[in-house]
Amino acid sequence: MARRTGLAELPLHGGHAPRWLFSRMVRLSRALVEVIVYEFGAEEFLRRLADPHWFQAFGCVLGFDWHSSGLTTTVCGALKEALTPLAADMGIFVCGGKAKASRRTPVEIETWLERQGLPSSYGVLIDYSRLVAKVDNTALQDGYQLYHHTFFFTKKGAWAVVQQGMNQENAYARRYHWLGEEVESFVNEPHSGIAAQHREKEVLNLVAQKSAEVRKVLVDLLKGPPEKILKEIDSAKKLVLSARHGLSEKDLSPKGLNKILLKAYEKKLSSFEDLLKIEGLGPKNLRALTLVSELIYDVSASREDPAKYSFAHGGKDGIPYPVDTKIYDKTISYIEELLKNARVEYSEKAKAFKRLRKFIN
Repeated sequence: MARRTGLAELPLHGGHAPRWLFSRMVRLSRALVEVIVYEFGAEEFLRRLADPHWFQAFGCVLGFDWHSSGLTTTVCGALKEALTPLAADMGIFVCGGKAKASRRTPVEIETWLERQGLPSSYGVLIDYSRLVAKVDNTALQDGYQLYHHTFFFTKKGAWAVVQQGMNQENAYARRYHWLGEEVESFVNEPHSGIAAQHREKEVLNLVAQKSAEVRKVLVDLLKGPPEKILKEIDSAKKLVLSARHGLSEKDLSPKGLNKILLKAYEKKLSSFEDLLKIEGLGPKNLRALTLVSELIYDVSASREDPAKYSFAHGGKDGIPYPVDTKIYDKTISYIEELLKNARVEYSEKAKAFKRLRKFIN
């Protein structure tokens, strides 16, 4: 099902990749991906995308700033431009992107499915895309608001996600990587190998194993009629507003909570995933319901940040040195020539096999 394979934090930098560099990034990324797919297959490329360190190194090879938040959006943009013309042949489809483009992800997935005549069961990829975004933006409240979401998938139905959030207070961006294989749950420890420059002090992590009881209580709570839950919230206010520091009435009664309660009651939830799929459910509403669950039912959600400490051609801003366009162009030409020869060799082998079949028949 799903596995979030990593996370990286990067300082926010202004500016964009100049066209002379971006056009080269498109060509070089196309050539490199073709080599990977030719040697190891499309699914292996998704596995590498889902590794935050490999992705960072890939961006550096393409000549972008090694530690800039713009590396994520620019590399994903270059990959989308590079791979879209080859999607039918290579079997890799890239959807979404930054800001408004991220909201077009479901439509773009559906368009590719129809255009390529892929199985109708692949329509579940749209749900996966939405759920992955909901997990990192709502179920994991680490202070980073998502603004970038790129969804990659193959003809075999394998998928990966690279998405990024922004924290206005500390001027950092945090990148989340997902790989759609092996792990069965979106909402219980979906991450593995998370890299970041520092941990956040205030985090609500509802996808931690430690939060399992809270997830269960939340689903049970929202099965009840809205009036009953609102009474519970009033009780919680009387219990804690005078004692809990930094907690106000708005924390327990955010805007739109009544509508969320009604939607949840009508849907007859069966799982925490169903809860996350409720349209309009945002971080504030989920946080309020979590506080109520903890206070009334004596359970505890994880407050630990899942981020862990860790962490060719030069860089756009001259770090570690300015991009050498002559070397860059030679690299592109060399790899493209290798690919050209490989295609010719493959084509000749295919013709030989066809002649052999005719001889045997």
